[in-house]
Parts: sequence; C-alpha cells; structure tokens
Amino acid sequence: MDPLRGRSAELGRLLEAMRAAESGEASLTVVTGEPGIGKSALLRAAVEQASRHGILLATAAAHQTDDISPLASLAPALRAGTDPLISTDHFLELAALNGQPLWLAERLADLIGRRLDGVVALVVLDDAQWSDPLTAFVLRVVIARLSRAKVMWLLATRPSPGGVTDQLVDAVRDQIPVHSIHLAPLSTEAVLELAADRLGTPIDPALSVRLGGVQGVPFLAEQLVAGLYLSDLPDGLVEGVRRRVSGTSDRCQSLLRTAAVFGSEFQLEDVAVLMGEPIAKLSGPLDEAIRAGLLADGGSTLMFRHELLRAAVLGDVPPSAQRALHRAIADQLLAGGRGPAAAAPHILAVAAPGDAGAVKILREAAKELLATMSITAANVIQQAFELTPVDHNLRGEVGEDVVAVLLGARQFDRAKAFADDLLGGTALYRGPVTPDLRASIRLRLAPQQWATGQLDEKDLAVRFTAPQLAERLKAYRVLLGNEEPFETEDPVAVGVQLLAAAERAQREGRYREARDLYAQARTSSLDEGGSHRASSDDSASGRPASSIDEVGSHPALRIELAELFCQAQLDDLDGALGRLKELLSAGDSWLAPHLSVLRARLELAAGNLSAAAEAATTSLRWSAEIHDPLSEPVARQILALVALLRGHLSEAREQAAGDEQIRALLAMADGDLSAAAKLMETPFDFPERQDLLIHAATASKDGELARAAAVLLQEQAEATPARGFQAAAKLVAAFNDADRLGLAEAVELLREVPRPLLLARAEELYGRASLEEDRADGVAALERAHDSYTKLGATGPASRVQSVLQAAGVRRRRWAAVQARPETGWEALTPMERRVALLVAEGHTNRSAAEELVLSRQYGRHPPEGRLRQARGQFAGPAHPAGARALRVSPERMRFGCGR
Repeated sequence: MDPLRGRSAELGRLLEAMRAAESGEASLTVVTGEPGIGKSALLRAAVEQASRHGILLATAAAHQTDDISPLASLAPALRAGTDPLISTDHFLELAALNGQPLWLAERLADLIGRRLDGVVALVVLDDAQWSDPLTAFVLRVVIARLSRAKVMWLLATRPSPGGVTDQLVDAVRDQIPVHSIHLAPLSTEAVLELAADRLGTPIDPALSVRLGGVQGVPFLAEQLVAGLYLSDLPDGLVEGVRRRVSGTSDRCQSLLRTAAVFGSEFQLEDVAVLMGEPIAKLSGPLDEAIRAGLLADGGSTLMFRHELLRAAVLGDVPPSAQRALHRAIADQLLAGGRGPAAAAPHILAVAAPGDAGAVKILREAAKELLATMSITAANVIQQAFELTPVDHNLRGEVGEDVVAVLLGARQFDRAKAFADDLLGGTALYRGPVTPDLRASIRLRLAPQQWATGQLDEKDLAVRFTAPQLAERLKAYRVLLGNEEPFETEDPVAVGVQLLAAAERAQREGRYREARDLYAQARTSSLDEGGSHRASSDDSASGRPASSIDEVGSHPALRIELAELFCQAQLDDLDGALGRLKELLSAGDSWLAPHLSVLRARLELAAGNLSAAAEAATTSLRWSAEIHDPLSEPVARQILALVALLRGHLSEAREQAAGDEQIRALLAMADGDLSAAAKLMETPFDFPERQDLLIHAATASKDGELARAAAVLLQEQAEATPARGFQAAAKLVAAFNDADRLGLAEAVELLREVPRPLLLARAEELYGRASLEEDRADGVAALERAHDSYTKLGATGPASRVQSVLQAAGVRRRRWAAVQARPETGWEALTPMERRVALLVAEGHTNRSAAEELVLSRQYGRHPPEGRLRQARGQFAGPAHPAGARALRVSPERMRFGCGR
C-alpha cells in the first residue's frame, strides 16, 4: 500500500480513537469531504493500522443503488473477512427480520455484542451518504446499544446536511464520543509526494506545474499521473477518460458506456444480455477496461474504480442513448423476474409526466418495497404521484397510495398533511374527489387518529359513498360515541364496533367483558387462515386486492395489547406476560414501545420491580428510536412508582413531570396527607389503580375519604369479580370497620393472587390491627410483610413496616431494609421538615407556616423555627444547590409536593 500523504494529523486522530477502543471506550468518527478528496484512502490507512494491531475488521462501502435492498450497505461489513462479525447461520436468520427494523437492530446488537466480548473491533462504512434506510436505522440503534463495547465505528461521507451521518450523530452523541474530521485539499507538497509515489520516480518540473491544476484533490492528482485527467482543460477528467476510452476496442467502449448506465456496481451477465453479446466475448474487453484503470473486479460484481470515473464515462453517453439504455435495462430486469423495485431507478431516470406505464411500475415497486424498505417505498410512490397529471383521475388513486404507503412507513404526520391537501382542493390535485376516494382515505387514517386521540367526527361525515365504506364510517362514529351500534355484515365495521364496546367496558372496569370483546374485535376481519378477508368489490373496482379489504381495520397487535391488559386484570399475569414475551420478539416492532410498557405494567403488578423498571426504560429508548412518544407517559409513571417503592423520592420527582397521581403520592410522602383526595380521581387505566386507592384509604387518616375509596373498590369488584379486586375491596372495607377478621380473610384471598406487593400491604394492615389484641400474631404478620417487601426490593414500605416493628419492641441483629439516611439534600429531611420547607418556599413566614399547618402549639421542643433551622442544616446551608432547589419552586409544583 502506498503511503498516505498529507493526512498525518487526521490519521493520528483515528489512531487515538482506535487506542481508546482498545481501552474499552467505544466511539464514532465521521470523515467528511468532497468527492475525490481522499476519504477512502484515509479509511484504508486506518484499516491497515488496525490490522497490524490485531483488531477485528469489518468493512463495507455503500452504493447509490443500495436503497432498494434492505441492509445492502452494512451487510458486507457483517460478513467481511475470514472471521466475520456474524456467522453464516445467524446472518441467514436476519433475513426474516427485514420487515421488523427494530427487532433486526436489537438482534444485530445482541449478536455483535457477543462477538465483541473481549475483542477490539473497527467497523468501517465508506460512502455512508448512500446507505440504505435500514442500514441507517440499524446503525443508530446498534451503536447506541454497544456503547460499552471495545469498538470504533468509522464512517466516510460526502457533505450532506441533515443526511444519514448527521442523523446518526444526533442519535448517538449522548451515548458515545463522536469525532468529526473534515478533509481539506492537500498541500502542494503532499500532492507532489503522492504523484511521486504513484510514478515511482521523481517529479519533473513540467508535471509539477500540471499538478498545480488539481487544486489539492488527490483523486485528480492520481488520474493526472495515470493519464485520465487533463489539468489544462475545463472538463479535464471527462476529456481524459474520453481519450483513454477511445484507445480501447469498440466492444470495450460499449461495455463501459452500458455499465455506466447500470450504475457504479453491476453484474457482467446483465451487461452482456443488454449488449446482446455472449459473456465469453466480453472477457477481453473487460480486461481492457480494468487495465485502463476504469473498472475493478470484485468477484461477484464489477465496479467503477471511483464514482467520478463512472460519471466521466456517463458524460460521454448522449442523453438520448442514456434514456434508451435505462428503458432497456428496466425492461430486462422486469422480464428477468428481478421485480419492479429493481427496475424503479431506471424507470425514474426516463419517465416523463403522464407516463401511465411508468406510474404503474412505480406503484408496484412501492408496494414491493413497503415491507422491508418503507422509506424508499415512500419516496418511490411520491415520485409516481408527481408523474401523474394534476387534473387526472389517476392522480387521486395514486394519491391514496401515497397515504397508504406513508402510513405503512409510520410517517403519520406526513400522511395526514398529504391527505388534507389532496382532498382539500389545493394545487396538489385538481381532479374530482369522489365520495369513495374521500371515504377510503379518511378510513385509512382513522385507526392511527383514534389511537392518538385525534379522530374528528367531521372527517367521518362523507355522504353518498359505497355501502361498505359508509358502514365503516358509521362504525367509527360509534367508536366516537356519536352513533348507536348497528347490524352489519362488513367485517371491518363489525370489528370497529366490537372495539368500541371493548373500550367502553374497559373504561368502566368490566375487564372480563372487555377482554372477550377485544378478542372478537381482533379476529372479526380475519379469514380462517388469519389474513384479512378480501372484499367482493375489489376485482370489480380494479384496485389491488389489499386496497379495500383492510381500509379502516385496526392493527390486530394493538388490539391484542388491550386484550392482554384486561387478561392481567383477571389475575392471569403469568399468561399475559408469557404472550407479551413472545410478541417482544415476533410482533410488529413498530409497536415495540407499547409492548414494552405493557410488560412494565405487568411486571410491576407481579412485584418484579427491576424487570418493570428495565421494561419501562426500554420502552422510552424504543420510543425515541422510532419517534413514537405515545407510551412515554405510562413508562414514566411506572418508573416513578418503582422509585417510590424503593424509597427514592428524588428519582420519582424526576419522572413525575405533571402527573397528578404521582405528585399526590409524593406529597403524601412529604407529609401532606390531604393529597390523598387526588388519588380518588385515579383513572381506570393508571398502573395499579387499586393500590393507589388502598393507599389513599389507609394512609390519609380521613374516614370519609376511606369510605369513598371502599365504595370505588367495591364497584370495581362487582364490575370484574376477580379475586384480586374482591380482596382489595374486602381489605379496605375491613380496615374502615376495624374488622381484624375481615383483614385476615382479605390476606387469605390475596394468597391466591399473583400480586405479592398487594399481599404484603394486606399483611401489613392486618399486622398493625393485630398488635394490640394479639401481639404475637401481629408481629408475625408484620414480619412477613417486611420480608416480602424486602425480597421484592420495595425498601420504602419495608422501612415503614420496620419502624412499626421497632416501635413494638421487635429487635433483629440486622434489618435488611434499612436505608442509610442522606446527611444533606431533600431526602435527608423528615416529612414534616419537607412540608415546612415547601411552605417557606411559597413565601410563608415561620408564623404563617405554623398557622397553615395548625401545629404551632404541637411542636413541643421543635417549633417551626427549629424545624426550619433543622431543614436548612440538612441542606448544608442556604447556598447548597439542593436547598436552593427546595426553596425555589412554583406554588403549582408545591401543591403536590414536587419542589426540589
């Protein structure tokens, strides 16, 4: 390998990152520069250095045509070398995940992570600006996931603001160090040294003058030395390549020009068919092209040595000849069974507005690409739309395809905006908007709009549509609660009405009924094989079979998630969790955040705090990776609840944001028991609602509130007579009546329910109630509660029970749940001290704070002044950051004890 000239500083930075990887620090380096500036040469030098150090190498280069093949850009790196990152068997397994990008990325991260255990690696991707969309997505996920691996990621790209590498940097910069290297033109001295290396002899003065015309671009310097660049001409590279090509045989010239139209990478068989020549007769011309320095043989494919060389060859092909060749290539690919997606780039190169044949092929290509390359599919269908006349009926049909593909690509905002423009009489479409077109597009949008709370009745008011579409629109009005249920044989309309009934039952706490209705809704529009039934109108309308039968259908997986939630409320946590774990590897990865947050809810219900926190954190990460924030509030609720159970109040505050229930729990933890009234408003879908109602009833010391909580729990038990709900209702009713026997019965009921936290709470309440009548029984129950809380990691309530036991005279050599109390900061304060600090932060004086608390005569040896002095002492002085935060919060936040 020739020495690298003029890039010692840049190579030094790469070697520094490589050494950091050897020390365990992963990083990403992006090399940016114009074409021909030497990016590939720098990468080759880094690879050579890594090889000398025994670092595992995985290298690949993206190509312009990669965007029609999933993972085409990254796949060669995964299999590079004799000791690849991914084994053959695992690589073949990945193909099944092409349509599930998040699962594919997670699987790859797992496989690569295992391979890099104890191994240092350099992963290189050249020409990253051409990366296929799946590669771009996978890199964002995998690099972030492997932030602790001994790996250096090295990408080279042309300047592309907002492109693949910029998006990648934005996605991972918080997880690993990111380094940017911009390559400037070489110095004159470096250019001369490079030329001398290529020639193997000193540079003569005349050549030195000519090299001054390359303007520091190493590629042009190399081509000048090779005779392919004429520095004294405006289009020196084109003219130099033209002269070199003209010196070859006619068949070689034809080979090069045909190949240039195919692309930067091509197969000899394809070129031979197009030229009408036997492959054997192209062996000599191919050898000429390689010796001329224009082509390189990659084994299974041939490629131009540089994209600039291909562009130079292509520039010598007349536009009319290029168009004819593109058309012939497209026809050849279609005839050879390569599919519309492979032909699409060539169709787009020659299609003119109004070309119905081209539009047809592009629509088919978008449909073919949607499952695995949704971003490419969206681009293709958009270009097909642009080829249709603005006032032609076909534009409306293709417009509906655009909406469908954008929805399939999860680009919901774009789909909604496009649909509004298409149907709104804008310049986008001047043709007739038929009622069926309007209804069909609105129905396509309806499931996502319903899921996000954006469905508007006015969008469903479409008159004079086909009966099938009219019934589906009416069914959605039933879902909105603006129509009464009706009889219909249309499977989609039936499914939507079943969904409406299921959601109504769930909102009312009738979980058994809701579960069964969700199951019916999920399967109502499926045939015996599990696929959507085809509509009898499809063939008559001339539309694709999938265009009508699924219009308005809700995703089956989204419905199943609601079904599993209801199943868990019926005390079948194990069954629901088992099914969720299956879906987390085989379900729709676009719903991954919702799958994970439901798992977090069920793990919390099952008392698995670590698993619940992990699943909630994963849900937040996946939400960010696929830009779906819908599940984020619930994930943060669960993280806050876990933090509260662990006694980590500051962490719970960080997650609480504006959640009123969490803020009320925090306020109660800070000593404001009046906040329990807010828990009475806990909605049915809040995680572990019954636990909050029990807490409100038993901790508030408000008899009226406790009785109201008992009523709510009893209503829930009557709506869904599951043992968990029945036990919760009995527990609070017995607590209110000081009924020790009733508390014991509730405990026994809960032993049959897979909710250990709820059982521990019941044991705690029974133990407290029993201490006076039967101390031994009470202590035994409290110790069981304490040990359960401790085993589950719920150190907050465990500490509470421990205090009761110690007050009852129970002594242990070691209390497992004891948490070291911080010496400073908010959590160092007692609940009463926190209340005083919050009141002072609102502007109260010591006296007005005492009046607010109605405690000025009840403090004994610790009046408000003493409490406040003690609080300030815990913050290590008024200037302590924690004290400043605690005493500088808004009244609205302090209303629920969220001051920090």
